[in-house]
Amino acid sequence: MTAVPEATAARETTTPAAGAPARPPRRWAAPPRPVWEEKPSRAGLTGKGLVLLLACLGILFPLWIVIVTSLSTRRTIDEAGGLVMIPKDLTFVAYQELLSGGQVTRAALVSIGITLVGTLFSMAVSVLCAYGLSRSGSLGHRWILMVLLATMFFSAGLIPTYLLVQSLGLTDSYLALILPSAISVFNILVLRGFFMGISQELIDSARIDGAGDLRILWQIVLPLSRAVVAVITLFYAVGYWSAWFNASLYLNDQDMLPLQNVMIQLVQKQEAPVGLGQAIKTGELSGLAVQMAVMVMALLPVAVLSPFVQRHFKKGMLTGAVKG
Repeated sequence: MTAVPEATAARETTTPAAGAPARPPRRWAAPPRPVWEEKPSRAGLTGKGLVLLLACLGILFPLWIVIVTSLSTRRTIDEAGGLVMIPKDLTFVAYQELLSGGQVTRAALVSIGITLVGTLFSMAVSVLCAYGLSRSGSLGHRWILMVLLATMFFSAGLIPTYLLVQSLGLTDSYLALILPSAISVFNILVLRGFFMGISQELIDSARIDGAGDLRILWQIVLPLSRAVVAVITLFYAVGYWSAWFNASLYLNDQDMLPLQNVMIQLVQKQEAPVGLGQAIKTGELSGLAVQMAVMVMALLPVAVLSPFVQRHFKKGMLTGAVKG
């Protein structure tokens, strides 16, 4: 009997039976994934955790020192030789004195008022400008957009700006703290990009129903843009709350200074606020504790509001920046 070759026998044994479904052709193994797509190893996860822990400590440790020092007595601060790291004999005397009246309380009220009024004004102008620029049929939107973009690269400078504010009679006025920095072109571009991503069919259907531009903006566009509006509002609010340079230029009256400028005076030890100078001289308060307490008061609003807006950052900023 003639022997059957091994290759032929192998083909015959692997041939599917009649009526059986054919097996799919053998595919090549998938190429390895890039390194950044691989599942991190245990050592990698441990290293990332340590890096994040060190970053958190680098941020929280100075804040801890500021808070503990603001709550410390004069004796504790003298024993520590300055800044206090370990809490001991905590007291709220510095905060009580700051909030009992005087320049610091008045400065805090001034900062709150400027922040509220300035943020509302800036958001109103920015939203209206961004919505007009996002509509392709609006009058002169391309030229206006080019002019706004030019202001991001070219500016008149400090001296012409000061002369303009002075010629308008805004010195020693709170308007000088709002109008020169009321508009941010970057924020307008982010809002414009988000507005351009809204469905045009939705806006056209509202026009068919008889809605005007303001009604479309108020009832359709803004409700769909809550994320980006919340982020831009926080940007403006933090900018107004933290601003100090315009006040140092345009305000000469000490009673009109916002909280940031009073804090600078305290840190530089130029002068003590009214009502605190005698308390510091008599030893009831430590000047360093007062300085740290004012810093905490300046940081508190931002620290309280940021967590509520944090969840909107990714959606608001990335969507508004990519589209359009």
